[in-house]
Amino acid sequence: MRRQIVAGNWKMNNDLTETESLITDLKKQSRSSEAEVMVAPTFTNLWHAYEALRLSDIEVIAQNMHFAESGAYTGEVSASMLLSVGIQTVILGHSERRAYFKETDEMLAKKVDAALKNNMTVIFCFGEELNDRKSGNHENIVESQIKNALFHLDEQVWSSIVLAYEPVWAIGTGETASPEQAQDMHAFIRKTLNDKYGSKVAESTSILYGGSVKPGNAAEIFSKPDVDGGLIGGAALKAEDFFAIVNAI
Repeated sequence: MRRQIVAGNWKMNNDLTETESLITDLKKQSRSSEAEVMVAPTFTNLWHAYEALRLSDIEVIAQNMHFAESGAYTGEVSASMLLSVGIQTVILGHSERRAYFKETDEMLAKKVDAALKNNMTVIFCFGEELNDRKSGNHENIVESQIKNALFHLDEQVWSSIVLAYEPVWAIGTGETASPEQAQDMHAFIRKTLNDKYGSKVAESTSILYGGSVKPGNAAEIFSKPDVDGGLIGGAALKAEDFFAIVNAI
């Protein structure tokens, strides 16, 4: 059975005091789901969040990392640095990293390799923009992003890969992706994996949806057969909303 995961990406939000407050609120929430729950605070608050949540069932994960182990990369963080503060999972390839920091498929392939070399789990993000969707090129874009960054990997390491589909065109644009559109793309992604690696990898790899999931639409989205959870942005900053999404699985 595939892992069901709800991961909250806090992005560049919450100083230390705000992080402490949100963690306190998260601990107060009750849950009725067996989904794995993860949160990704900022780098400066990772250690504190890890310590505060270590005895809970909420995993603290990182929003990004560099492909090098060390060196002249001012401002960057390596896999070993994350591991040293208890972090075992990292988000790579987020649409904002691709757009604002010009991360390429080739760079992301190196980051994935570095994470896997250090026995970390990767939540790998990808997705098309509005012009790709309107031109009907969305499946080609998604297939290319997956193949370029991940299809050099051996089958056995896919147990450490979680995919996260982000329809960039439906995030903060006023456009809306329907649950049916989410399912269609997730099914296409699974077929792409099957064509390359076979049914074992395709059917065991979790694919999360990252298209503005909210308490009001989570249950319908998560009911789709190829949607295995969500990568949550804004709604993850409010404990009540976040756990409403968790409990929707």
